[in-house]
This record gives sequence, C-alpha cells and structure tokens, in this order.
Amino acid sequence: MARRFRLAAGLAALAALCGSALAGDFPPTPLFSDVRVDARPLLAKSGGLPAEAMAADLTAALRKNLADRIGGRGPSLVVVLTGLSLRDYVGNGGGRLGLGGTQNDYLEGDALLVGRRGEVLGRHHQLTATPSSYGGAWYDPANERRRVAVIADIYAQWLARDLPRD
Repeated sequence: MARRFRLAAGLAALAALCGSALAGDFPPTPLFSDVRVDARPLLAKSGGLPAEAMAADLTAALRKNLADRIGGRGPSLVVVLTGLSLRDYVGNGGGRLGLGGTQNDYLEGDALLVGRRGEVLGRHHQLTATPSSYGGAWYDPANERRRVAVIADIYAQWLARDLPRD
C-alpha cells in the first residue's frame, strides 16, 4: 500500500509540473473554431505508425475534452507534436526509486493558438508522462497501441485543464 501511495504521489507531482508549466503565453480563449494535431515533426523523426496513431488519437481526445470550447469564429487550436517516447516495458523491475515499473512514456508538444490569417497568438508547451504499464500487459501485441491511446487521452485532459478560458 505504501508503494502505491508513493507512486501516486510521485505521479501527481510530476503531472503538476508537466501539466501547467508554461500556460502564461496563452491568452484566455472561450471558443476555438477548430482543433487539430500536426504530427509532421514526429513523422520527420521517423515516427512512423506510432506518430500517425498519435495524431488520430490525440485529435479525438482533444475534441472530446474540449467539446464545450469548440465552435464559433475564434482562433484555431493546433497541437504540434514534437516528441513521443515509448519506453521498453518489462514489468516488475523495482527501479532505482523502488517504485516498481518506473519506466515512463512521454508525449511532448506545443499547443498553438492560430488566428484566421495564420498568425500564432499564443503558445503553451506541454510534456506529459505516463507509466509504460498503463497500456496493460507488456507481452500483449496490442500493448503499444493502447499506450499511444492512453498518453494521448491524458495529454488532452491536462491541456484542456490548463488552457485559460475567458
């Protein structure tokens, strides 16, 4: 039980640091005209199928988490993905902190507020980390695909929480 508490406390602290680090450059925006994901930087780094899957999953997750803020004539929200790291996950390793399974997956990107003429009105950088074990059993062939979906959903939840409203 103590191990779970330490893990939860550590993840909460990391999430707090990663989730709201740089929201100051993003002006309050009540509604976005559109929400989309640009995965070209990941694809340029040979991101391949995980980058393509991430773009689709993150678009769906953003639309779900920002549903009450999409519509109207406001600026667009464009999330440019700059990093995706899916760590090898082998299960029960104690890790150097003794937390068990301390390997994490990371998703990094910039949320851009883009005006009608293509000008960038605001920027919010975000790094999200999740334990690699969130995708389920490491030996399951569908594990990596689930890990991509999980980190996309968590990234979208943090972004929806951190972007200032009006």
